[in-house]
Amino acid sequence: MDMKNFITFEGGECSGKTTVIVELCKKLEELGISYISTREPGGIRIAEDIRKIILDINNTAMTRECEALLYAASRMQHLSERVLPALEQGKVVICDRFLDSSLAYQGYARGIGFDDVLRANSFALDYLPGLTIFIDVTPDVALKRLSGRDKTDRLDLEKNDFHQRVYDGYHEVMKMYPDRVVRVDGNQELECVVNDCINVVLNYLK
Repeated sequence: MDMKNFITFEGGECSGKTTVIVELCKKLEELGISYISTREPGGIRIAEDIRKIILDINNTAMTRECEALLYAASRMQHLSERVLPALEQGKVVICDRFLDSSLAYQGYARGIGFDDVLRANSFALDYLPGLTIFIDVTPDVALKRLSGRDKTDRLDLEKNDFHQRVYDGYHEVMKMYPDRVVRVDGNQELECVVNDCINVVLNYLK
């Protein structure tokens, strides 16, 4: 299957992905481009149920291996039920997070290793996105933004060094997939981040 129209957004906590995706979808609508917007973990009922388990602040006893496998299970259900059918219909799929999140968070920050995460996600490797935008926000900026957020989940409660490892992990992922990962400076004003991301996507889709 041609995965060109599968576009994912990556970044650490408070990178602005949600706002960027909302504005991008408005632009696609304006241009008459058929699309769907979805997220990981989530996007469908089963995956949303798994998301609740992963992010529940009461599940601090969850092992890193359990966490990685739950993400992988959610991903395959989401691919099968939502992403692939939309691509088959010729739609652009905009997804908040995908495999690269597992590599950065579980593979690097949790210390499982990229190889084991890739093995756990072996079914997904045939369906890598055509374009991934990494919104690069340094941990110090992200944590300032996080301090002003009302809602917290299990990942928000991690210590600063964890978020630094996630950040470092994403930079390693960029080296692994230089042909599809495009970096956008997320430390800018949000309006600039939004405009940069939209320009990258529209140039890619031409």
